[in-house]
Amino acid sequence: QVQLVESGGGSVQSGGSLRLSCAASGITVSNYYMGWFRQAPGKEREGLAGISTYGHTRYAESVKGRFSISLDNAKKMVYLQMNSLKPEDTAMYYCAAGRTYGLLYVPSLGSGDFADWGQGTQVTVTS
Repeated sequence: QVQLVESGGGSVQSGGSLRLSCAASGITVSNYYMGWFRQAPGKEREGLAGISTYGHTRYAESVKGRFSISLDNAKKMVYLQMNSLKPEDTAMYYCAAGRTYGLLYVPSLGSGDFADWGQGTQVTVTS
């Protein structure tokens, strides 16, 4: 059974940084690509970044240049480094995993391409 556990959320001032972590278990890393999503109250879930075990990355335009996703295959850890945070980045942040079925890249940042989800970690950016 796939289990994803996020950590690292918290409250930070505008312009600050946070690094989110996601510990994955119950998966063979090479069979999955990983991603980070967020959802603010009253808004739809938004795909932010994805990474495959082959190094392919994909970013949403809203975070490109500010956020960086990385993967430690040996530790089964996924990270999201978030810099230059803005109040509009305030949301619940989720880690997600999707089966590759032979793909070497992250197909999209759509929720439908990710089958397994963590419980989320809250990020609050104050002005």
